[in-house]
Amino acid sequence: MQLYFAPLACSLATRIALYEAGFDAGFVEVDLKHKRTLAGGDDFFAVNPMGQVPVLRTDSGELVTENSAVLQYVADQAPHAGLAPAAGTMDRVRLQQWLSFIGTELHKGVFTALFDPRSDAAAKSYARSKVDARLTYLDKHLVDREFLMDRFTVADAYLTTVLLWTLATGITLDAFPNLLAYRRRMMDRASVQKAISIERPLYQAEQQRDAAPAAAAAG
Repeated sequence: MQLYFAPLACSLATRIALYEAGFDAGFVEVDLKHKRTLAGGDDFFAVNPMGQVPVLRTDSGELVTENSAVLQYVADQAPHAGLAPAAGTMDRVRLQQWLSFIGTELHKGVFTALFDPRSDAAAKSYARSKVDARLTYLDKHLVDREFLMDRFTVADAYLTTVLLWTLATGITLDAFPNLLAYRRRMMDRASVQKAISIERPLYQAEQQRDAAPAAAAAG
């Protein structure tokens, strides 16, 4: 398998899942600003017309897009890892419920607006106004729970990724002790530490590349 990713973007969840599953996958970094692969400069729109990560190329050459679908595909290729309940069960429905909540209520509903440089102050304020209700919901669910479900699943990989973004957007978890403890536990997990240790330097390099043209113009 081969994962098209951008550093510390939502594709980080798939990297975590791949490490959890023990897959020897390939990774292709994407410059999302210019919609090209970083190493070869290939047109990323040719891979995904939406220009978004993650994209997973399967061993048979199929392309899988959309985070929820990619994560479940990885989980289904590694039943030994227990990253998703069996298809057709109520537990699988609950997993899909969590993936949908994280993807719509947090990722798209809050953080997309906060990260998008085109969002004006009103859009960012509206996004922040939705934070407390959603984090309260999660905090209550995590009372006496180690994971979202009965064990680590791809939903935890996704939520861990999204909670990492709170550090970059000034959203504090201090009022949500169960969620804060959850984030600390997940950040101590080997697969998460490995994924972040690889992608953080790539993210810093990306930030330097993006800043260079502006610095040159100012000089």
